[in-house]
Amino acid sequence: MTELEAYIERGLAAGCPPEQIENFVQAGVVLQPRQLAASAAARLCDSTGGPTAIGYGGARGGGKSFWLLAQMGCDDAQRVPGLKCLLLRKVGKANTEHFEDLRRRVFAGLRHEFSAYRGLLTFANGSRIVAGHFQAEKDIDAYLGLEYDVVGVEESSQLTSRKYQDISTCCRTSKGNWRPRIYSTTNPGGIGHAWYRSRFIVPFREGKETETRFIPARVDDNGFNNPEYRRILEGLSGWQKAAWLNGEWDIAAGQFFTVFRRDVHVVDQFDDKRAVEWFAALDYGFTHYTVVLLGCLDGDGNLFIVDEHAARKWLPDRHAAAVKAMLARHGLAVDRLRRFVAGADVFSKQSDGSTVASQYARLGITLRPANMERVGGWAEILQRLGDVEAGVTPRLFIHARCARLVECLPSLQHDPNRPEDVLKTDADEEGIGGDDAADALRYLVATKSRTVAQRKLRGF
Repeated sequence: MTELEAYIERGLAAGCPPEQIENFVQAGVVLQPRQLAASAAARLCDSTGGPTAIGYGGARGGGKSFWLLAQMGCDDAQRVPGLKCLLLRKVGKANTEHFEDLRRRVFAGLRHEFSAYRGLLTFANGSRIVAGHFQAEKDIDAYLGLEYDVVGVEESSQLTSRKYQDISTCCRTSKGNWRPRIYSTTNPGGIGHAWYRSRFIVPFREGKETETRFIPARVDDNGFNNPEYRRILEGLSGWQKAAWLNGEWDIAAGQFFTVFRRDVHVVDQFDDKRAVEWFAALDYGFTHYTVVLLGCLDGDGNLFIVDEHAARKWLPDRHAAAVKAMLARHGLAVDRLRRFVAGADVFSKQSDGSTVASQYARLGITLRPANMERVGGWAEILQRLGDVEAGVTPRLFIHARCARLVECLPSLQHDPNRPEDVLKTDADEEGIGGDDAADALRYLVATKSRTVAQRKLRGF
């Protein structure tokens, strides 16, 4: 088998249509298996009902930038004359030089013109790539209102969810034979880590991808990496090694709960009969989420968060009905709970003199004030999580059905002005991110009804 035949076979195995592989061959571009998988995902955007956003991210050195330029220029731009593409990159001298080197490598065998002054790549069929850039988020605004058939964003987790959505509005077309799409590449971390993880990583993990497709990148995907580069990544420690070498999305710079491990702390099963005491906690919101967590202790003093209710823009009566239904799933009623605590805002008087707590009381749910001490609450959660790498046994476990809590914990950051506290964050307009579920867990863990002696005896 020749090298060309082997390449075609790899492309077909990755799901690339023959015509797409031919485009890469004609351009003289050799993509590696993971890159070919990303290109196969890009072709899914052609189909009505297929994805409109392709994410390719994870470890450093996986060949993501090479793939992005190759997909836009060697495939998309070549098969549709007059295609207009926008490639957004972080600005800077190093990135400018990297782009020039990348352009020469990717398009060495493809006729094109490039104006560095205008930042414009033009191909023989009239298709073009606008080499855009951003240093600050406000720089994105220069492209808003314009129309691009394809948008590619490098280091997309350096943008907030709002700016990513803003640039997504530019992804539209007047071409009847083309379906607009947006490609993004990134590494774990950055200001947009939480939204990127929610939008791309979570649906990928759960097998629930519809509008998105995600391709995980690993350093070993790129056979052109210098072996020394891998050794450098292996020499890192902490979150940098986990994120940049292994492409882990449950850890990032500044992460508060670094000991949280999905494979350790998240369980798929729990027998309700093991519970010796039940309790619940509520973090209230309207625009933001209202989150209710149901937890219990087993006979060994382990804490299990077994269920969750999370919704926003609901009134108390609707929440109350949902909470009662959640309890019923476990054979419980409100009066079976040892305690049901809530944050201080639930007990604050509104303009009419009532409180949210009184509204819940009329609906059969009596709420008690939670312990609002933040630092101590986070410390107790950390203590219960343990540290498997250090040999400290965990005593806090979360059922997989508690999706909002599971996704919330690894995204929380240290407050830079108070490192022992969690940085306060709100969910965005789409409900992504926020610390509501973690606050509910803090209330649940930190508010105790037992005496000191009882807590020592039971470990809680």
